[in-house]
Order: sequence, then structure tokens, then C-alpha cells
Amino acid sequence: MANKEKMVPPTLEMIQGNPYNYTFDEVAKCMGEERAKSLFKTLYKSGVSPKNQTMTIKDIYVGGDTTKYAFELQDGYCIETVCIKRRTGNTVCVSTMVGCPVGCIFCASGKNGFIRNLSPAEIVQQIVLLKERVNRIVFMGMGEPLFNYDNLIKSIHILRDRNGLNFPTDGINVSTVGPVEQLKRLREEHLKIQFTLSLHATDQATRNMIMPHMKSNSIHSVVEAALSYSERHNRKITIAYLLAPGINDRASDVRQLGKWFRGKNVLINLLQYNETACKRIKRPNKQQLVAFKIRLEEAGLEVKLRESRGNRIKAACGQLVSDYNKGNDAPTSDSPEKMSPVIHKLSDNKADTTRGIRKEKRHPFAKHKAKRKRKKN
Repeated sequence: MANKEKMVPPTLEMIQGNPYNYTFDEVAKCMGEERAKSLFKTLYKSGVSPKNQTMTIKDIYVGGDTTKYAFELQDGYCIETVCIKRRTGNTVCVSTMVGCPVGCIFCASGKNGFIRNLSPAEIVQQIVLLKERVNRIVFMGMGEPLFNYDNLIKSIHILRDRNGLNFPTDGINVSTVGPVEQLKRLREEHLKIQFTLSLHATDQATRNMIMPHMKSNSIHSVVEAALSYSERHNRKITIAYLLAPGINDRASDVRQLGKWFRGKNVLINLLQYNETACKRIKRPNKQQLVAFKIRLEEAGLEVKLRESRGNRIKAACGQLVSDYNKGNDAPTSDSPEKMSPVIHKLSDNKADTTRGIRKEKRHPFAKHKAKRKRKKN
């Protein structure tokens, strides 16, 4: 469905009420270029003013080199954003939806279903409100980015505007399960962003099992569209492949991956997932990962093992919501945790880690579910 704000030029009142929601061109057409430059400087270069925010930091969980932010939105729902410290800088994993409609069996976000799309402002503020400075943005958090297509693209234009953050396009990566129609649209965008396809299977039946709500998209059409994007933009693309022993590590999987990607401008990112409540997929050990990597390399593919991060704070890619339905002890409105963000630091001490993970189970979504249940009663 088309974004109404894209069709109707924003008014001054709309911009003042939610300034992070608009591109520089939209603001300039309404306010004039000089006032627009002044506003963008205030928003993106002069520190964050609470009067311009439409979301707040609810909680911060810190575990080693990974930090997870829980943001509370104006309608009371919460989203989560993960910041990962690397040798080359900080990478932020950004959400595009509250919940997710895809339903991947290994992903806790999908279990909660789809609630709504995030606005451009809610996407952009996930970067603006971080305490860390970041040099890489990956749209790999809650939700399927391309199912929120218009708001995703608009947020990228806002982030890369030279009058604002001036974020380098090469530092932005869109990770998608590959809805074919949206992939075709993305191919025609004049944006030199990085691209990752979450594939995780080599045949339709296995992918349907792993991603039950993507059945209408032929796996061969998804791969074809991804390779077409690579050719159109002359860019190396990444194929994310979550190793599931006994499910997608067969000899036929190696052969098909080689058939598709051998000799192409493609990197296979071999992933080890952080465990959720899903019992159908087992976490592979390091030996299994290395062995499968060697088999893929022998098939003529470029492969990289991606280190699993954030397991202690349940911050894995695609696992940004966990156990929220168990959180019946959400803070009350007069609780100190309701009034200001709380930072939970998880040390290497086992007892501290256990306490931190119990804290994690009291997910902010639980508060709103509990409220809705009480209203029904």
C-alpha cells in the first residue's frame, strides 16, 4: 500500500510534530532551504532534543561487545535495536517493523506475528538515539525490510542526506528474505547499498518449512532476482545461510549452491544461530560449521564464517524479540524503570549472566499484552 505522506506534501505542522519523518527536499519545499538546513542541523548534528523525539530508550542490555536497546514507541509498543562493536567500528542492526509476518521457524520475532510497519522517523531514530557512533547500518532487525518498502527507502534517503547524517551508502546493508516483486523494485533504485539475501535452503520444500509465509515466492525466482541486482549494480552480494544440521547441509545442498553461485560476484555468509525455543533446528558446533565451509569452498564458492554475537542477551540477527509472552512482571507506571532507561550489564560472572537473562524475559511487549488482557476481563 502506498505511503499517504509520500503522496501528500507535509505541512509545517506535520514537520514540527515529527521532523525525523521527512527528507530534506520535503522540508525545504515546505519551509524554504535555509530553514530546512537549520532544522536538519538541529536534528542530526547538534545532539538530540527530546521535543523532536517520537520514541524513547526503554532499556539497554550490555553483554560484552554487544548492546541491545529497547525503544518504546508512541503507541506503547517496543522495538529492539542491536549495536555490535567490531574492530572496524560499530554496526547497528535496525528494525523495520513491530513483529514480523514471515514466520521463520528459527526467529523469535516471527513467532510474535506482525503488528505494524515502522515509520521513516522510527527507523531513523534508532540510529540517531544510539549512545554509540556507528559506521555501518544493517537492516536486519525485527521485520522484513522489503515488506515496508516505501518507508525503508525513504529512511535511507534521510540517513544519507548531506545536510543530515551524510551516512555513506556503502555502509548501509539491506538484508531480506527476498520477496520477488520488491527485489525487482530495489534493483531499479539509484542507491548503491549493500545487499544480503537470507536464503537458508536450496529447494522449495525446505525453504517453505523454514520460512512458511514465503511459499508464494519461488526459490529459483528469488535467487535469480538477487543475482540480477548484483549484475545491475555491479556489486558483490551476500547470501546468508544459517546452517541447520540434518536439514540444509546435504550433498545436494552443496551442489545446488555451487550451481547457483559459482563464478558469480557472491559471498556465502555461513551463520551459526543463537538458540531460541525452536526445537526443530539445532545449533551447529564449530566443527560442523568448518566442515560445511570446506565442502562449499571445494565446490568453488567464496565462504565466510560469521561469528555469532550477543547470545547472552539474546541479540542475534532475527532474534530481537524473545520470551515476551512470559513477562508478567512488567514495571508499573510509577516504577523507576518506567521513568528512565535501565542499563543491564552482563559480566562474565555466571550469576550475573543468569540474572541478566532473566531480566531479558521481561520484555516490554509484555506490559501491553497484560494491559489488553486486563481490559477484556
